[in-house]
Amino acid sequence: MRARTARWVAGCIASGSIALIAAYPALAYASRHLVPAGLTDWDFSDILADVGNLAVPVTGFVVVSRRPANRIGWLALAAGLGLGLSRFSTAYGLRALVAAPGSLPAGRAVAWLGNWTWVIPPAAIAFAFLLFPTGRLRSPRWRPAAWFVGGAFALITVALLVDATLSWSHPFTSQAGPFLSAILILLPAALLVSVAAVVVRFARSSGEERLQLKWFASAAVLVVVTLIPTIVTNSAAASVVNSLAFLCLNAAIAIAVLKYRLYDIDIVIRKAVLYGSLAVFITAVYAGLVVGVGTLAGNQRSPLLAAVAAAVVAVAFQPVRQWAGRLANRVVYGRRATPYQVLSQFAQRIGGTYSSEDVLPQMAHIVAAGTGADHVVVWLRVGGELRPEASSGGSLDWAPLPVDGQAMPPLPDSDMSVPVVHQGELLGAISIRMPKDEPLRPASEQLVADVASQAGLALSNAGLIEDLRASRQRLVTAQDEERRRLERNIHDGAQQDLVALAIKVRLADMTVDEDPAQARQILGEVQTDTAGALQNLRDLARGIYPPLLADLGLAAALNAQAGKSAVPVAVEADGIGRFGQDTEAAVYFCCLEALQNTAKYAHASTARICLQAQNGTLSFAVSDDGTGYDTHHTPMGSGLRNMADRLAALGGRLEVQSAPSQGTTITGHLPAASTSGNH
Repeated sequence: MRARTARWVAGCIASGSIALIAAYPALAYASRHLVPAGLTDWDFSDILADVGNLAVPVTGFVVVSRRPANRIGWLALAAGLGLGLSRFSTAYGLRALVAAPGSLPAGRAVAWLGNWTWVIPPAAIAFAFLLFPTGRLRSPRWRPAAWFVGGAFALITVALLVDATLSWSHPFTSQAGPFLSAILILLPAALLVSVAAVVVRFARSSGEERLQLKWFASAAVLVVVTLIPTIVTNSAAASVVNSLAFLCLNAAIAIAVLKYRLYDIDIVIRKAVLYGSLAVFITAVYAGLVVGVGTLAGNQRSPLLAAVAAAVVAVAFQPVRQWAGRLANRVVYGRRATPYQVLSQFAQRIGGTYSSEDVLPQMAHIVAAGTGADHVVVWLRVGGELRPEASSGGSLDWAPLPVDGQAMPPLPDSDMSVPVVHQGELLGAISIRMPKDEPLRPASEQLVADVASQAGLALSNAGLIEDLRASRQRLVTAQDEERRRLERNIHDGAQQDLVALAIKVRLADMTVDEDPAQARQILGEVQTDTAGALQNLRDLARGIYPPLLADLGLAAALNAQAGKSAVPVAVEADGIGRFGQDTEAAVYFCCLEALQNTAKYAHASTARICLQAQNGTLSFAVSDDGTGYDTHHTPMGSGLRNMADRLAALGGRLEVQSAPSQGTTITGHLPAASTSGNH
């Protein structure tokens, strides 16, 4: 059946059912004083029950409109139609045969119809139990149960038809006692099989289906709990509560089948357990003191006993409420921590320490305790990578993930991942993998988001610690390499020059008496070699701190180096004054490193160095028109990393902008106040 046709058919059935159900109160009101007591249903509880009955066809229409293939909606429509026919037929027959005989046509036929159509709603409910929530049996093995339920209600319907036919002359009295005895046996048996189907399906369900069954089971339990006092006491108050419970059942069926706000069931259950426990406590106190003690004392209406009951409730209310809250949390969360407890524990942890070795593993375990996750991983951003640093259990066998700007990359093996951001900067992430039989609820998602919002400062400090540790390691490595380079340069350069000079001086000393001319020649060579050795030492010293930089500043030193570059370099440094020795050295060597990279890798035709000083910040930019590269997929090399470390040591930062065929620009910023004087 097409969706439009199904909607039209469902609308017709629902409209007819609503009309029949609505017609019943009008007929009951007209006959309220004209029929014997016990045959009319005209009081508040009965009217409320009819209003609740209206929800049955409405629920069926809504479900069929949204899920026409789900048989639950059609069963609800059948139940609504059965309710309408049975209620209307009974009121119609009473009016036509008892209240005003002959006032309405076909009174006995309509009353006969009402004597057996009441079986339609329980039959629809039984099949709904078998098919809920998918509209299909759980497996083919449940077909015998379905055949049993169908056969039982078929026999019940036959028995009711026989009973109604035998009672044609007296439609409001039963004639078929043996048949009614069979009904009393078959009806509970069929309903018991249907309830067993729901219980088995719930026990073996998982994921979304389990949550659907939670909605249905919660409302069904509420109906059963309110139905028992209604049957036992037959009081109007109990009937009103039971009617409200049936309204909740219809709403739960619609919510579960349509999956609307499905995951909030835990909140509903928690509130129901909390307030239900309080209601039971208050009722027990009142019944025990006012009714029980009053009965023994012979005065159930004693104002003193009512006052004592009120005092006991007032004194014990808060402790009982706390106990009920713990009970509700245990019912909903089990041994799992509540969201408030998770946030409280995490706040205490980060208040005590910022060590990544302590905070990050505890963060993972706290989130796992609050969400019931199988595996929680805390990722930490270090440089341009996102690294798995801690987990609630299991391995961390994942490679670091490259980070594109401030966007979080997809995290492996997770049902949910939340970025940890502080002041607009991505610092890390939290990834969660839930059990197969339990999806992640919105409340748990919000909990993870709240933990992530609090974790920003902790991960910021942990990231700084990791960056500091890594930069220290790089600095030690760089110092060792620089020390070895100086050693090689001294060994291969200055040391060899000095050894050669010493040999020539001894040779001149040996020949000065025998061959003065040769001695003078050797001394001339010594003079020349001394000048060369001095130049080598000066070159070596300039590699440590150039004299030109110390004497004339950045502009002069960079212009001198630009003239030696293999790529034509333009230096723009108008208005640049003098800065601290560390600041000038950092900018100078960063610019030289950038020029060396340009000469080696960029294949550029021109390069430019731009220096600017503004608002206490010294900035430099080294750009070229070379081939460029993809910065998102190419990690920093050792040269760029050394530049970043050099600037970071002085509170600065480095930025690299490049793209294939668009050149490269390396920008650095340093906090530095201008100074004057000699350096």
